[in-house]
Amino acid sequence: MRFEQILDAASELLQRRQRVSGRALQREFALDDAALADLIHELVTVLRVAHHDDAGVLNWIGPPLAPATPAEPPAEAEAERRLITVLFCDIAGSTRLAGRLDPEDWRDLLRTYQRECASVLQPLGGHIAQYLGDGILAYFGWPQAHEDDAERAVRAALALQPAVQRASAVKLAAALPGGLRIRVGIHTGVVVVGEMGTAGRRESLALGEAPNLASHIQQRAAPGTVVVSHAAPAARCVHLRRPGPAPPEGQHAADAPGLGAG
Repeated sequence: MRFEQILDAASELLQRRQRVSGRALQREFALDDAALADLIHELVTVLRVAHHDDAGVLNWIGPPLAPATPAEPPAEAEAERRLITVLFCDIAGSTRLAGRLDPEDWRDLLRTYQRECASVLQPLGGHIAQYLGDGILAYFGWPQAHEDDAERAVRAALALQPAVQRASAVKLAAALPGGLRIRVGIHTGVVVVGEMGTAGRRESLALGEAPNLASHIQQRAAPGTVVVSHAAPAARCVHLRRPGPAPPEGQHAADAPGLGAG
């Protein structure tokens, strides 16, 4: 290392630490006595950034260390306006079931349930936006859109129940013979999809009426059934019967009896 490089490195070290002994500099840069004397002379007499006290310690007297420049927050992606189909599902009776199982067994069961749902939803184009406890929020039509997104959502909903039942039946042989039963709600509508949250935790979420209605519709489904709103184009492709009470906010929904219930 050239002497100029040693001088720069020693200056940076002294500025950062404020106090450094001559012996520490000698060991750090493998200097002989003559080179150490030259280095101290440059720092104290020539550059005047250090004071050499009687104890052989160099004290930094130069300009203070400049504060680190805070990193600029990443640029926020622009929100997109999209027509998407929202699918919301959860486990019927999950609160009661969680109370009957050991927390570790409940966690293991949830992981199995989430894994099975992902294996059904994703191949059909479903994007899992959030895992909300035992609830799963999925979008069909974002980030990738297809002409038949609503039909894909219904096909996924039909496949969810048998897949989840098969995967959970063995784990729940004692607590819940027959395995888990889920409820699914589907609604199609215009949303704005964009990043939400703070720098520490951001996620892309669809905002608008559609996610809320999918959740409301799902809550009306009987265990093991799928409820599809008439706003979803796929509702015209399956035989549906109207459920009892009117859906929220005056929206019309249709219940596909037995779909996915086995």
